[in-house]
Amino acid sequence: MINIGLTTFSDHPSLIGEDRKVKLSEYSAFFPVVELDTPFYAIPRREVIENWQHQVPDNFQFILKANRLMTLHDQYDKDEITDESRQQAFQDYLKAVFPLRKANQLKTILFQFPPSFKRSLESIDYLRNIRVILPGVSISVEFRNSTWYTPEIKDDVSGYLSELHMTQVIVDEPHATNMGVPFSPVVTDKNLAMLRLHGRNVKGWTSNQNWRKQRTLYRYSSQELQSFADTVKTLNKEANEVVIIFNNNSGGDAADNALELKKMLGINFNGLAPMQLDLF
Repeated sequence: MINIGLTTFSDHPSLIGEDRKVKLSEYSAFFPVVELDTPFYAIPRREVIENWQHQVPDNFQFILKANRLMTLHDQYDKDEITDESRQQAFQDYLKAVFPLRKANQLKTILFQFPPSFKRSLESIDYLRNIRVILPGVSISVEFRNSTWYTPEIKDDVSGYLSELHMTQVIVDEPHATNMGVPFSPVVTDKNLAMLRLHGRNVKGWTSNQNWRKQRTLYRYSSQELQSFADTVKTLNKEANEVVIIFNNNSGGDAADNALELKKMLGINFNGLAPMQLDLF
């Protein structure tokens, strides 16, 4: 099974042909899954999540970023956080996402670690602790430090994540010496393989000025999308599900690229929300 989605639901006006924010109910007429980063900044109240559920079909699913305390971003930002606060964040997060888990609408929790999360015994232990704290939950891990991908160790890393039943996110981003991580299509959890496509804007990726608007400013070419399609078809033979998330949206290109890839793959999504037509 192959599914495609975007990061956030509101920032894709090309879907509706209007220059405004897209409603979740409108987004769910095009794609069966969405990735949301709001839990990274603050764990949402349960009623907020239940409101999301009311806006989408029953089989729609959410990929939620782990909270920043869960991914150790507090250390990256040099905040002083106690171990008790970190543990509490995990517990609060579990309570918040309970409605999604109960309804089988939580596809996975995405742990996008900071660049400072390099390969070390401490980091390896932390990954195992995550699995202990979150048993039975789909967990996807995105590394942003190249030490996890060195030729002599990358197979061991993938094997370790397989042991923990975690999905190693396949990342597409600018990659060169001392920058980014390589595109490494590997399946570490047979239930789910995930690609996150950030674009290939080298200049924007390395800029320190206005980087939030520049980093993902990229439109994939048809040739590049065909390469992804070939990779996805191969992964689909190894995993029960492959999900592709487009994050190249600084210029509003993610939705168009996603729909083009969908067409290339010749897939249709079942159970989408009905199209909302404005007749007046």
